Amino acid sequence: MHPSLNIAIRAARSAGKLLMRYSDRLEQIQVESKSRNDFVSEMDRAAEATIIQELRNRFPDHAILAEESGEQGGNSDYQWIIDPLDGTTNYLHGFPQFSISIALKHKGQLECGVVYDPSREELFTAARGQGAQLNDRKLRVATRPSLEGALIGTGFPFRDQRHIDAYLGMFKAMTLATAGIRRPGSAALDLAYVAAGRTDGFWELGLSAWDCAAGALLILEAGGTITDFAGSNRFLETGNMVAGNIRIHRAMLELITPHLTDGLRRNIRFAIAVLAMNNTID
Repeated sequence: MHPSLNIAIRAARSAGKLLMRYSDRLEQIQVESKSRNDFVSEMDRAAEATIIQELRNRFPDHAILAEESGEQGGNSDYQWIIDPLDGTTNYLHGFPQFSISIALKHKGQLECGVVYDPSREELFTAARGQGAQLNDRKLRVATRPSLEGALIGTGFPFRDQRHIDAYLGMFKAMTLATAGIRRPGSAALDLAYVAAGRTDGFWELGLSAWDCAAGALLILEAGGTITDFAGSNRFLETGNMVAGNIRIHRAMLELITPHLTDGLRRNIRFAIAVLAMNNTID
């Protein structure tokens, strides 16, 4: 097992215990609104602090990108990407679909990832070149050859709704072509389910790196394909993702592409330009 993966697992389990300890007294949790439809609770912050402390104990010089506290220690080649509670709204409503997501990048390449569902005790793990697992079982993406009969995961653009019409066009096209669409509310778990073959594919707009870094590695190590809407591997920068086995991925991309608006295309080009500029500065 990748040496850093053990530490990530320990951190995820510690955060999971904390979240479950308070899951039966949700009315006592303090909640703030970061923006429209985007909430942060004291449990998000407490879980994040727990994870960071575990990582800092072992890797004090590593950089960190965390949803609530932002970037820390930016000079290291190693960066941990953390979502301490993916599915905050679900958690605060007692809806048991939330997770902890932790990934490690080295010089821009994903090295290991953990997505942990503490309510079901399901631990999804991956390390580059070593495959993906659910608890002790090896994962492979579904082998379905086409969208006919496929079950597809997605996430609604609930924060930034500038591209809602484009998304609804994609949603309609996908609904007509498949057996069904599911939107459980935790992108990290949605991606883990693709890796486990529970869903055949997934797409979403406007994700942040902490939502999808660990889940993306799970899919890649489970034999799947994941790109942004331009078909590139810059999904962590653009925030737009399409995932599945190679045939499902291609079929989904064909349905999505006609609904890309000029605004979405500009966003993709802007994200790529920023990435190129940052690489030049480095």
